[in-house]
Amino acid sequence: MIPQSMRVPRTHVQKYVLALLCAMSFILYLDRVNLAAAAGPIKAELGLSNTTLGVAFSAFGYTYAIFQIIGGWLADRMGARRTLFVCGSIWVVATIATGMVGGLASLCAARLLLGIGEGAALPAQARAIANWFQMKDRGFVQGITHSSSRLGNAVAPTLVALLATLYSWRLSFVIVGVLTAVWIVAWVWYYRDDPREHPRINEAEIALLPAAGASQAKAATPWRRILNRMSPSIFVYFCQVWSNTLFFSWVPLFFLHGYGLNLKESAIFSSGVFLAGVVGDVTGGLLSDRVLKRTGSLKLARQGVIAFSLLGAFAFMVPVMLSRDLTVATTCLSGAFFMLELTVGPIWAVPMDVAPLHAGTASGMLNTGAALATIISPVVFGVVIDATGNWSLPFVGSLLFLLIGALMTLKIRPDRSIDEYRVTNDVHANAPAAAERSL
Repeated sequence: MIPQSMRVPRTHVQKYVLALLCAMSFILYLDRVNLAAAAGPIKAELGLSNTTLGVAFSAFGYTYAIFQIIGGWLADRMGARRTLFVCGSIWVVATIATGMVGGLASLCAARLLLGIGEGAALPAQARAIANWFQMKDRGFVQGITHSSSRLGNAVAPTLVALLATLYSWRLSFVIVGVLTAVWIVAWVWYYRDDPREHPRINEAEIALLPAAGASQAKAATPWRRILNRMSPSIFVYFCQVWSNTLFFSWVPLFFLHGYGLNLKESAIFSSGVFLAGVVGDVTGGLLSDRVLKRTGSLKLARQGVIAFSLLGAFAFMVPVMLSRDLTVATTCLSGAFFMLELTVGPIWAVPMDVAPLHAGTASGMLNTGAALATIISPVVFGVVIDATGNWSLPFVGSLLFLLIGALMTLKIRPDRSIDEYRVTNDVHANAPAAAERSL
């Protein structure tokens, strides 16, 4: 162990970059979830059914899926700085436009545009993390950035409900659009794709950087090898996000209609559930990094934590199907969302484990699985609810996907990169830079 007096201290540049990434994740999901939070008044004003509202929810997923891999590839080729500037500008326009819709067609058009803008965001964020943070820290970094997105989920219901009560649901979209524009200015001003070119970085910070820099990421993209290595992770993430979409899109309405709560009460209960996900994201990332440090095994640190989280979510969701008690439903939904979010840190670290020089492309492939789930599941949920009137029935499909996803976790191999280099199980977590140089 390195004596405390000899350890290289962290400087503030890395922390500020991490803060910018957390802010982006927060705004990203605030932009995305405010539609679900405002679903009640939107349905009433625009005359939508649960099925047509589900169509509007899923519209986002089509363009979001298409631009995952495109955005990740662009981030690898031209850098996260420019990629996030372009896509961020698009989602500013889309968010503000949502507050001006007049019917289902314009609502779907705004959601399609939002999918284009947000599609490149998380793959570009993964590219930035791969540039700025070592392997031993990536579980935590991915966890805390995604926990910020869940904080956006938690804030959105209360914020939109408050604005809808005081003014109009339309105003919330304009406010968030302006907030996004402010973040874009801060990002372009402060961030650099190659950390070593940052004007405020010092030697202590450089010593903490990963060996693979941004300039190395411009090598030719081995598409087939990346896809082969990422396929199991893509499928597992599809299963996880199928259930997550149930929370993102329908939990506010689940409390509103399933338990007869008013808009404010529904927002409070929904925020409690989403806050559990904030804690789960950070916990999952810390747990993955801790397992890596203690065991030196990437398989345990990634696969083990993912399987544990999916099975735990399954256990918590079963009582939601069986009970009509509001306290039981809220507690179990919170527990299920906490367990689901344990997955995020380790599974988003996998693209950087298996394709460190093409982390944006690999992350885009991973999130394509998520995007497909967001396309299909809202429509399925809406049709099932309209056909049966049962607000608990959509959880049945989620339970099945959680079990399948846990089983498929065995196929994920984070310990083997796309060039077939094996990170052996005795690799020490305190020497990640050496492992990355071997990759």
